[in-house]
Amino acid sequence: MVNNKKITVLLAFTMALVIMIQLPSCKNDPPDGIDKVLYDMGRKSDGYTWYKNSSAQLDKSDLSGHAEPKQRTRYNAIAATALDSNYKITEGTIFPEGSLVVKELYKANGDLSSLAMLYKKQSQAEADADGWVWGYFEDNGDVRSAASEKGSSCRGCHSQSGAIDFNLMNVSHP
Repeated sequence: MVNNKKITVLLAFTMALVIMIQLPSCKNDPPDGIDKVLYDMGRKSDGYTWYKNSSAQLDKSDLSGHAEPKQRTRYNAIAATALDSNYKITEGTIFPEGSLVVKELYKANGDLSSLAMLYKKQSQAEADADGWVWGYFEDNGDVRSAASEKGSSCRGCHSQSGAIDFNLMNVSHP
């Protein structure tokens, strides 16, 4: 005859083990799905146009909700069609489908810290009501904010007065 106390302890131990195995780790998982696509697109820099046609790191703006003190912003060829002759965003622009805007965020020592990006892809399930897929990643690929969140942690700042289709470069770095 098996002791009920031993069975109870064994069941409790087994349940605890199953729960521990299923719990996510504290570290973010590497991106997959659309997050991986965004991260991979953002890591490539060939064929991009820099804001104001300059790859210089800019000081953080008072409007920024990011912790990093420096940034640079670049636009893929489709998004660059929304830039004026001074390589600033044309007033009243709605970025065309396929636009990718990548904000590189840098630590004080000049090392890349993270990438924040907007990808205009209306048909993507993770696109918000305005057609943007939002991505925010550590430089190593860890996800800070998943595309499935539809920019919920970003839209507040990116909706500030003067934003052009959720882009603030003209306001933050005129």
